[in-house]
Amino acid sequence: MQMMQTKLRHLMSPMDFSTDELAKLLELAADIEANQEKYAHVCQGKKLATCFYEPSTRTRLSFEAAMLNLGGSVLGFSSADSSSAAKGESVSDTIRVISCYADICAMRHPKEGAPLVASEHSRIPVINAGDGGHQHPTQTLTDLYTIYSLLGRLDNLTIGLCGDLKFGRTVHSLMGAMVRYPNIRFVLISPEELRIPSYVRDNILVKNQAPYEEVERLEDVIHQLDILYMTRVQRERFFNEEDYVRMKDFYILNKEKMELARKDMIVLHPLPRVNEISVEVDDDPRAVYFLQAQKGVYIREALILTLLGLRP
Repeated sequence: MQMMQTKLRHLMSPMDFSTDELAKLLELAADIEANQEKYAHVCQGKKLATCFYEPSTRTRLSFEAAMLNLGGSVLGFSSADSSSAAKGESVSDTIRVISCYADICAMRHPKEGAPLVASEHSRIPVINAGDGGHQHPTQTLTDLYTIYSLLGRLDNLTIGLCGDLKFGRTVHSLMGAMVRYPNIRFVLISPEELRIPSYVRDNILVKNQAPYEEVERLEDVIHQLDILYMTRVQRERFFNEEDYVRMKDFYILNKEKMELARKDMIVLHPLPRVNEISVEVDDDPRAVYFLQAQKGVYIREALILTLLGLRP
C-alpha cells in the first residue's frame, strides 16, 4: 500500500473536482474495474462510516461494497432513528464522534447542507451521499464513469434528459458536470409542468452557452441521442389528474420507442425504476442502468482511495 501526501479533502458537489482531477478519478476507477485483485487489500485497517439519516438501497450498499472490496471495514447506521440524532444530537457533534472511530465518512441527510456542516467539523474526509433535493455527487460520478467507460469520451455528445427535470437532483447535477466538456448538447424532454427550473437553465445552460432544446415527445428526438437519461414522471407533481393522464404514457420507454433510437445509444437511469422503462427493454444491450449501478461501486472505490490518499 502506497500512502500519498494529501490534505484533508471532502466531496460535497461533483464540481469539487476539476476536469483534470475527474479524468484521474475515472482512470483509477477503470483500473480498479479491470484489476480488482490488485486493490483488494489497499484499505486494510481502514474504516468507512456510513451515516445515513434516511433510507437508501443503492448508495449505502454500494459504498459498503466499495470499502469491503478494498479490504477495509464498515460501520454506521441506516436511519436517523437508529442513531443519537433521535436523542437530538447535532450533525456537528455526531461527526466529531465519528472522526474518533473511522477514517472516512459517507453521509446522507434529508436536510440540504447537512454534509457540508459535518465537513466543517470533521477530522476525516466526508462524502456527501445525498442531501435533500440539493446534491447527489456520487450518482453524478457514477453517471460520468458509465458514459466514459461505455462510450470512451465525455465530449461530443447529445444527451437526452427525460421525465421529471424540475425536481430531479440527479439531472441538475449531471448537466452541471457535463457542460464543462466540449460539444455537449442537451435535449430536455418533459411536460411543461416538469421542465427544468429557470435557475438551472440560467446558471448551467445559458451561463455556459450550452446548446439545448426543450421538447415534449420522446419519440420526436430519440433518434438524435447518444445518451438517454430516464427519470420518473411523478403523479404528485401535477396540478390535476387530466394533465398526468395526458403525459404519463409519453415517458414509458418501450421496444417501439427503442426501435427509433440509434444502435449505439445507451439508456441510463439513476434508479429506482417504477414504470418509466418497460421491463421488455431490460434485455436490450443499450439498456445499461443495472450495469450503471455496478459501475457505481468502482467509482466509489476510486473516490475513497483518492480522499484517503492511498494506492496499491
